[in-house]
Formats: sequence, C-alpha cells, structure tokens
Amino acid sequence: MNRLNWTVTGFGILALCCLTLVAADEIATLRQGAAIDEEVVAEAIPRVIDTDVRPQRNYPMQPPTIPHKTRGYELNLQVNKCMSCHARTRTEESRAPMISVTHYMNRDGNFLAEVSPRRYFCNQCHVNQTAARPLIENTFEDMDVLLEKRSEKEQED
Repeated sequence: MNRLNWTVTGFGILALCCLTLVAADEIATLRQGAAIDEEVVAEAIPRVIDTDVRPQRNYPMQPPTIPHKTRGYELNLQVNKCMSCHARTRTEESRAPMISVTHYMNRDGNFLAEVSPRRYFCNQCHVNQTAARPLIENTFEDMDVLLEKRSEKEQED
C-alpha cells in the first residue's frame, strides 16, 4: 500500500469513527439508553406457550410453530426426540401430526425411507412461541385480509 492510499484510508477511518460517536447516542437499542459499561437488569424469560393448539399460519409455506414445550428435548445426530411423536409410525399412538412428506425428500425430489438429513434438525425451522411482548410494532396482514380489502375497494369503485 503506498503512502497516499494509507492517508486516504486513515482519514476514512477517522471520519467513520467520528460519525459513529455522533450517531451512537441516536441509535435505538435494547439497552434502553444504558451506557455500554452499565449492567442492565435482564427481563424475565417469557414463558413458552404450551396449549397444544396449533396456531394459524401467517403465510403460505410457513413452517408450523411448536405448540408445546421442548426444553430438554434431545436433538443430535443419534437422537431426535421430536420423532418419538411425529414420526409416521408413532402418530396414531401419540395423536401428534405426522411430519410433512417433504421431510422425507432429498434435494433431487426423491423420497427416502428415513427423514432427509437436511430436514433432521427440526428447530432450524420450527420454533416455540412465547408470551413475549413484541420488540417492535407488527403491522403484518394475512393474504386473505389483503384480498378481502382489495375486493371491498373494487366494490366501492
């Protein structure tokens, strides 16, 4: 690196640091205004919703959420606790829904006898729901609501 490039880079870093110092006070964070060297009391961990009621999905192809507690479930290369209830052979006994047939497909669309390795770790896509307050406002509207609004608007016109 020649001297001119180093000088330009040095000025760029200095300018970036100054901008960062100015903007740091204006950035909204989860620290609620506490300084970085202050210990903030953490909020209690929200409880997991454990109703066993399957909630409505918010969009097509959304992975279903887990309507029960999974704390302590073993999920590793040798054991998948989820499959003790959701495997095809266990659903009659457990009354749990069977995992989707897509979980038995490989990347090429071929069906396998066992769960596909890329679908084995359930908690990559499926999550528990908690009774937590939203961190930011959510204005999401389901597709059905949007279509209904559009239909009503067209009828008014």
